[in-house]
Amino acid sequence: MPNAADMVRAVETYVAAFDACDPEMVVGLFAENATVEDPVGTPPHVGHDAIRAFYTSSMQGKPKLNLEGPVRIAGDTAAFAFNVGFAHPGMRVDVIDLFQFNEAGKVVSMKAFFGPTNMTGFEGMPHA
Repeated sequence: MPNAADMVRAVETYVAAFDACDPEMVVGLFAENATVEDPVGTPPHVGHDAIRAFYTSSMQGKPKLNLEGPVRIAGDTAAFAFNVGFAHPGMRVDVIDLFQFNEAGKVVSMKAFFGPTNMTGFEGMPHA
């Protein structure tokens, strides 16, 4: 099982990748056959190519991730709360992510928990 410090570093790298708008940095955190369900309830993105495409698209608006509190570790899973800020003033999404890790320390499953009640400033925007 990966150790807690490595899992926390992976979360910190994930946040740094958004600051750098670097989808390849994110892809490097994931196992080849990993899944990303963002948000939970949507079809998962499976494998490096699908994950790369998802994060490339997600980073186009240059969102900034801001951790809210410490990363929580239980077994092979890291849970972390954060908000996503956007260039448009007042737009924000409050999220909780779960990263499940394999023995090699790679993320095998990412699940993002948020919904319309966690989104601020999107009123009147397309796809709100």
